[in-house]
Amino acid sequence: MIRKFQVGLLCLLFWAMGSTMVACSGGEDEEPVVETPDPDGEEEEEEETLSVPPESWTEHWHDHRQVLERVYYDDDLVVYFDKDVDRSVRWPFQYVGDVWRYTKKTYGGYGDDPRLYAVFHTGRHSGGHPGYYFDASHDYHNAIDCGDGTWLTQAGNIDLPTHEVFHIVESASFGAKGSPGFGDPPNGVWGDSKFAEIYQYDVYLGLGLTDEANRWKDHVMNQVNNNPKALTYWFRDWFYPIYTKYGKTKVLVEYFKLQAKYIPKDANNHFTRQMNWGEFVHFFSGAAKTDLLETAKTAFGWTTEMEGQLYQAKIDFPDITY
Repeated sequence: MIRKFQVGLLCLLFWAMGSTMVACSGGEDEEPVVETPDPDGEEEEEEETLSVPPESWTEHWHDHRQVLERVYYDDDLVVYFDKDVDRSVRWPFQYVGDVWRYTKKTYGGYGDDPRLYAVFHTGRHSGGHPGYYFDASHDYHNAIDCGDGTWLTQAGNIDLPTHEVFHIVESASFGAKGSPGFGDPPNGVWGDSKFAEIYQYDVYLGLGLTDEANRWKDHVMNQVNNNPKALTYWFRDWFYPIYTKYGKTKVLVEYFKLQAKYIPKDANNHFTRQMNWGEFVHFFSGAAKTDLLETAKTAFGWTTEMEGQLYQAKIDFPDITY
């Protein structure tokens, strides 16, 4: 009994000594790190606050000289009306904002200012035009200017502003500046609007506007053009087959990525020249990862000059493969 007591006492002594050793082990190099909150909150990323857009904006581009009134703004969109636009018109606030948000998400940002400046006129300035963040003409804003409509309803009025946003896509995507495909040959490829047609179709689908997408497809499917030859069906024979067969939105995005990467630019990222037919087909083939020569022959016809341009494009841009 005494022996058991002695053993128990000895164990208790060793236990106490071990606890003391553990409690004191480690030395100066192993002091515990205690995290304390930063009283100034410097480690937290501050949310950027956008400035309030001016309440008025005086036009100074082309023949426009109206004093515009700001009627809406959020973090993606600023809307200005001239004095004759009915102030009950509100649909652009959501719709144009949705188009711009979809476009930025799909094709990347456009400069430091995330907002699109959208101008609407009634009774003047027929048609529309864009402005770009790198251009002084619209005070370095990405902008669309839409004219002459009453704009009373969204139905029947979405095509023009959507078209104008495309010009920002073709002229300012992925850090490049300018549109080497805009204009008619030899100073461009797709004229003013032919590429815009498939962009608009994609936007309407992307926003879930299936009825508008079908309406637009029916509208442009059989439109005929004389560039580069008589009876050219750009949408039907070129853009729509490529879009539906080779990735839809993705093939459009890939095209503009290749264009921004490979077409020659100056030190300020402005394209230094327009592209030709052979380069256009070569770049789109790269985007589709498929040789589109036969599609091009069906859509555009094919000439000896085009064949020579395509041959040279493959030499000049060998990293574009398919």
